[in-house]
Amino acid sequence: MEPESGANGTVVTEFILLGLVEAPGLRPAVFVLFFFAYLLTVGGNLSILAAILVEPRLHTPMYFFLGNLSVLDIGCITVTVPSMLSRLLSHKHTVPYAACLTQLFFFHQLAGVDCFLLTAMAYDRFLAICRPLTYSSRMSQMVQRILVAVSWGCAFTNALTHTVAISTLNFCGPSVINHFYCDLPQLFQLSCSSTQLNELLLFGLGILMAGAPVILIVTSYIHVAAAVLRIRSAEGRKKAFSTCGSHLTVVGIFYGTGVFSYMRLGSVEASDKDKGIGILNTVISPMLNPLIYSLRNPDVQGALWRVLTGKRVLA
Repeated sequence: MEPESGANGTVVTEFILLGLVEAPGLRPAVFVLFFFAYLLTVGGNLSILAAILVEPRLHTPMYFFLGNLSVLDIGCITVTVPSMLSRLLSHKHTVPYAACLTQLFFFHQLAGVDCFLLTAMAYDRFLAICRPLTYSSRMSQMVQRILVAVSWGCAFTNALTHTVAISTLNFCGPSVINHFYCDLPQLFQLSCSSTQLNELLLFGLGILMAGAPVILIVTSYIHVAAAVLRIRSAEGRKKAFSTCGSHLTVVGIFYGTGVFSYMRLGSVEASDKDKGIGILNTVISPMLNPLIYSLRNPDVQGALWRVLTGKRVLA
């Protein structure tokens, strides 16, 4: 790769993504594994979407948000895995500068919407359990659409801000990224100009995009837990905790991996660990979400069975 000087000071025109494994003998196995993981993730999330569409009992705000979450899961794995698979097939590890920033933008766009959607789902559970008498008015179809639209708008602003900010950095070599997709921590390590402002920006926006949602989710579930414990029926308590347990599991995986990824900026030694976290973030989590939400939910299981068998239920 021949570096070129540009008007903005950027001399690196391509990055080299090392991928998950450097040993040629392991690449076919990695390709097969991640190809099937991709098919399973897309198939699982499309099945959830189909189940929500065909089952009248799932035409509720909670499953409206879950359907949007399934779309995000498909998008998140599609942004990262197919390009990795194509590099494994072509044995070409270079990624154009513009393509790297484009991947970064869409990854942060989808992850940002995920943050707000998980918060909206926690708010929905709070209203359903703690404010049942006003639930239908506070969580109307209009409110649901506004919450989703605001989620996309805020995530777009966040992703665009990071993309524009990193495009101002100079990259003059080396250009090797020890990862399988482009992300902020790895690009910070390669910049030959100061990344202090970018890191402050990541920290500040991270508080707004992740810290505030986590506080809202925790607050919602504190109220939910207090309300559920007041339910006299053991069966009622079990059902209420069951509907919240799936969401809390997804929240734990999503935010746990996110914090681990972005709170250790500048650690070159941790690159191999970052690959594992990246797999959890972009592959394992989207693949597990349909399973988590359907495992203990008879309505979803019944709807999935009807989708697979072709049976339809009249509303």
